Amino acid sequence: MRINSSRQSDGARRGAVVAKEAAGRARPGRAPAPAGRRARPRQAEVARLAGVSQATVSLVLSGRDLATGRPISAETRAKVLDAAHSLGYVPDPAASRLAAARNNLLGVFSFTATFPTDVRHSYYPFLVGVEQEAAAQGYDLVLFTGSSTGGAGAGGAGALNRVRLADGCLFLGRHAPSDELRRLVADDFPVVHVGRRDEPEGLAWVGADYVSASREVVTALAGLGHRRVLLVREDDDAPASTDRERGFLEGLAASGLPAGPEALFRSGDPRGDLTADRVRAWVADGVTAFVAEETDTGAAWRALRAAVDAAGLDCPGQVSLALLGSPPADLADGPEPMGFDIPRPALGAEAVRLLAARIAGGPAEGTLVACAFRAGATAGPPAVP
Repeated sequence: MRINSSRQSDGARRGAVVAKEAAGRARPGRAPAPAGRRARPRQAEVARLAGVSQATVSLVLSGRDLATGRPISAETRAKVLDAAHSLGYVPDPAASRLAAARNNLLGVFSFTATFPTDVRHSYYPFLVGVEQEAAAQGYDLVLFTGSSTGGAGAGGAGALNRVRLADGCLFLGRHAPSDELRRLVADDFPVVHVGRRDEPEGLAWVGADYVSASREVVTALAGLGHRRVLLVREDDDAPASTDRERGFLEGLAASGLPAGPEALFRSGDPRGDLTADRVRAWVADGVTAFVAEETDTGAAWRALRAAVDAAGLDCPGQVSLALLGSPPADLADGPEPMGFDIPRPALGAEAVRLLAARIAGGPAEGTLVACAFRAGATAGPPAVP
């Protein structure tokens, strides 16, 4: 049975128009839109409907005419915006970013074995600050997990090249590879390391002022009357560790306390080396306060607590304990240790601000953020002999 074309339904006519437009858009090497799904409207269609050039559409939708101080007439602008709205036009973000030679993306690269998602992980507060400030700056985030199991890793040459997908990158971790960072810096790729670093030269960084904070903890112990204080730390040359040691020794010297090798205990395996017998020997030799550094693993603090408990020593009655940082989440249920709090969200936010400035052509510089002293409940006057 023949159907008069004049009686075709509006839906059939619209379907024919859509099919015709889709066929017209098909180009060699570009697959047509799947049947039943409308392809993304393009600026050329907006231009045809509004009766203006595609260049005018591009200027109006990007706002570049306003930026150049030569705005298009209100009538033309209205035609373009009405046409875009009626077609359901949505800008292609990839094309917009390519045109601007910028992605509006910030990379975040972690050197931990598994990228932290648990709120109890020490990196989580950093990421909170990073996310909040990135949103305020108008950036999206790309998370790179180079050291994750099965990932590309970060040890080989060129391993960090993929961060160039973003406009700049933040790096988290105590042991970022200097050679790879040096390549990025040499290429003037915007990079900011979260944590103070001495190298490579020209690297921007944001770090906690561990020197001042550690010095303040030792000064507080000296003020309580302690005359022999021992630092327990991992055998590590990371700036975060060396800064804590420096502040510790400066605090001893400023308080007139022994600041020689006898005030330091370094170990590559604190859990194995820090025993109850060793702690008893130190106490018998006159040590009344122990200080441990905070690290990602919390190894020194865990070992110190376990050794003091195994030695049967009361804290703070017989010995005082202090931590240069905050305890691991799984040890936070005990008495709050004397020490300081690292402003992790503030560090993350400051790192984003510095990275945004680097992307805009600002200088590579280092910034220290102060830590807040914490009196805690693990330190008191030394026991009377």
